[in-house]
Amino acid sequence: MNVTLSPWSTDDDEALAAAVRESPDLAVQLGNGALGTPAAARSYIERYLTNDDGTAAFAIRVDGTAVGHVALSHIERRHDTAWASYWVSASRRGHGLASRALATVAAHAFDTLGLFRLELGHRVNNPASCRVASAAGFSAEGIARSKLRYGSDRFHVETHARLATDPRPTLALVPVARETVPVR
Repeated sequence: MNVTLSPWSTDDDEALAAAVRESPDLAVQLGNGALGTPAAARSYIERYLTNDDGTAAFAIRVDGTAVGHVALSHIERRHDTAWASYWVSASRRGHGLASRALATVAAHAFDTLGLFRLELGHRVNNPASCRVASAAGFSAEGIARSKLRYGSDRFHVETHARLATDPRPTLALVPVARETVPVR
């Protein structure tokens, strides 16, 4: 299994649509229940994953096919912070892909972008996401009550953070494609 990170492309529309079809939780999490078609997935990629809005977004690829996502968004230079996010399609969960990808993006954030603090949050009813964050070196910091809303349901969120000065996890990092341009 060859795992890499690289920028999203509109050519990933079939892979994103397939991931959403096999992982109904992704459709809700990504905010558009209609992402199960290549056309809708292509539009989503163009709008949210390949724009130049200061987000460092990467497709997690297995043997060249996009099976997940990891990103840094809300990059804030005054305090050198960012928000980390990730997901992996249902059929690829449980193999450490998200943890390795998150650890890789954290290393990129600290070593290349010069950030100091990364934050993320997961629904408290998603223990797998908590395990990903912890394995990638993010420490739990507390619960934000009813922070996220998906559809009409609200969810408590556990916040995690990792500092540039925290010990690095012993995970094998994922190779990042050369065409990736660091966010300024």
